[in-house]
Amino acid sequence: MALRRLHGASPARRLPRFPWDRMAPYKERAAAHPDGLVDLTVGAPVDPVPASIQAALHEAAAMPGYPTVAGPPDLAAAMRSWLHRHTGVAEDVAVLPTVGSKELVANLPFQLGIGPGETVAYPEIAYPTYEIGAILAKADPAPVADPRDAAGSRLRLAWINYPTNPTGETASVEHLRGLVRWARDSGIVIASDECYLTLGWDDDHPPVSILDPRVNDGDLTGLLAAHSLSKRSNLAGYRSAFLAGDPALVADLLEIRRHAGFMVPWAVQRATIAALHDEEHAIDQRERYRRRREVLRAAVESAGLRIDHSGAGLYLWATRDEDCWDTVAWLAERGILAAAGEFYGAKGNRHVRLSLTATDEAIADAAQRLK
Repeated sequence: MALRRLHGASPARRLPRFPWDRMAPYKERAAAHPDGLVDLTVGAPVDPVPASIQAALHEAAAMPGYPTVAGPPDLAAAMRSWLHRHTGVAEDVAVLPTVGSKELVANLPFQLGIGPGETVAYPEIAYPTYEIGAILAKADPAPVADPRDAAGSRLRLAWINYPTNPTGETASVEHLRGLVRWARDSGIVIASDECYLTLGWDDDHPPVSILDPRVNDGDLTGLLAAHSLSKRSNLAGYRSAFLAGDPALVADLLEIRRHAGFMVPWAVQRATIAALHDEEHAIDQRERYRRRREVLRAAVESAGLRIDHSGAGLYLWATRDEDCWDTVAWLAERGILAAAGEFYGAKGNRHVRLSLTATDEAIADAAQRLK
């Protein structure tokens, strides 16, 4: 009886169906193409981990003790130096390594003490884990076009995501300044998911961090920013990411995560230091993505699809002005698998997401089929 009661209260029962299960029949159809499947659904890197990062991982592989949640001083220094170079934030910014960024997104509401009767806002077209984090904390999820649309006494946390997954939109300094002013006036924490910050393709509208002093005047109160090495350095398998921002919030999160054991492994910490100090490999990888983007974008547009936004990040947000599943089926007939826009919210139901994280050969193959 006790077991039945516990099972009935399982958080898994409150979660939506895992959306990727719906892709199975379309994947089968695409795989039946005479030339095989070109999978452009998942944003997982396919290029090798740079040799210098692998070497750092191997050198630390013999360390037998427990790592610390905060990591050693040289890890903090590497994170701060990288953030200063790419966002302009002061080099004494509070930082905290995380076990990838997805666990952070899923756990942050609970770790901030948000719970029943309170609200977590996030973009209405967005990475699904923002909603999952609210559900796990038993808070109310609020998908909105602008976090200010969710304003009210119950709103505690507002997620923003620039560059946006899946649409590739960026935000201006002025837009972010307005959000910061509103959040501070309302006593709300802004958490900015900036995992694609260094992957901007529009020189007229480059990505901007919420940590940028032009946005916050050097005051990080109530602001958090999440960064990841998964895309920049092909380290998705290493689960290496980090958080930066408000020193009081970061200190609280450190204490909670110490008790809960959210530790990045020693070897991954050493690999992260190597990755953050090396810009050359990141520039090379960025150029690979730029070339793939140019090839795929031209082919998608030549096939009659319209690409909306997509000025940054690793995806093309494309539409045939029809239900997204019809577009998924149309592409599957050509052996190309795309992610249905509906996965990212109801407002995405007329778009598909095409990932640039495929090999040069796969991108070229997809482009040829579209032409």
